[in-house]
Amino acid sequence: MLISAAPIDNPMSKLIKICLLGWALQAANPAHGQASPAPLSYSLRTRYEHVADDALALPADALSSRLRLGWNQALGHGYSFLLEGEGVLELNDQFNSGANGRTQYPVVADPRTLEVNQAALSWQNSEHQLTLGRQRIALDNQRFIGNVGWRQNEQTFDAVAMQSKLTTDLTLRAGWIGKVQRINGDQARDPLAREQALNLPWFNLSFTRAQQQLVGYVYFLENKDLPNHSTRTHGARWSGAQTLAASTLGWTVELAQQKNHADNSQRFSHRYLFVEPAVSVQGTTLKVGFEQLRGDGLHAFQTPLATLHAFNGWADKFLTTPASGLQDIYLSASTSMRQSTLTVAHHDYSSTQGALDFGREWNVSISLPLGRRWQALAKLASYQSDGFARDTSKIWLQVEWIP
Repeated sequence: MLISAAPIDNPMSKLIKICLLGWALQAANPAHGQASPAPLSYSLRTRYEHVADDALALPADALSSRLRLGWNQALGHGYSFLLEGEGVLELNDQFNSGANGRTQYPVVADPRTLEVNQAALSWQNSEHQLTLGRQRIALDNQRFIGNVGWRQNEQTFDAVAMQSKLTTDLTLRAGWIGKVQRINGDQARDPLAREQALNLPWFNLSFTRAQQQLVGYVYFLENKDLPNHSTRTHGARWSGAQTLAASTLGWTVELAQQKNHADNSQRFSHRYLFVEPAVSVQGTTLKVGFEQLRGDGLHAFQTPLATLHAFNGWADKFLTTPASGLQDIYLSASTSMRQSTLTVAHHDYSSTQGALDFGREWNVSISLPLGRRWQALAKLASYQSDGFARDTSKIWLQVEWIP
């Protein structure tokens, strides 16, 4: 067992042991990451997260470390089997993990856990791939289905998924999801925060040519544990880029419709709209974004299986779309230099019904390499409420080792 579920007596010594294990794995498998990778995969990530939420008197200070180990065994004739374990260690208890009962602190959803992250049988050839079992699924920009890779405990799915290259330009991805293993771990106080039973057939068809891509999709989400969360969503996404003399122009336009589905007792039809033009010049990219998830005051467009941290600000104040809908207008700038990247973004939030002003948010991040295998990251989110939730600030300091 790599990470014990017993009470943590000496967190620093445990952290040192994990780091030493990571270095030992690197030494034992020097060919990893080359053209013929070894079947062993592994990564180590340690993160500090500070949260000050005006809704609570105490701030959260969370220190956690995650070790992920996987083994991908080729079985011949195109078959392979992947087994991947994931362990998260809480190095202190000054935060509410959702499982530790420390509700006097803000939530930092990185609970201590030890679990099977993926266990899947795959078959593939040059044009087709089929995977059965617990697996990672990340579609397009992960606005509807994603693995929530930002959190220490990844979101994975008990599912069957296929990918087929129908022509040179046309690719079909489709599958069925029977259960979602959520980021909150097996010890979450709320059982529905651990996993949820689904009946979710999905289809995603993409046409790619040169620097442009057109995607059409439909997701039939039936939530057997939460029937009123069942929805049918269909939409299309167009993205592309045009290289000019000294710059590159990019764009993404997406439109979707969501309705009640299966045993959902509510009746609704909501629209989703996303527009994001961009321009890149000498390593710097500027984006102006407009995202709208409409609501009617009783219910709104929802994306519960998305990688939500990537959307509507890093303070995570809109993980559930308000019933009056959400409109997010933002401006971001990102620049890269010598493998380091600096990103700054500003969001302005409002409702789609009732002309409510929700607030504003600043996001800042910088990533930089620390040697050959280590990557450091610092992030800041500052949300100023204007009637929705409360003022919240978050700071992250992270170091990650990836072979």
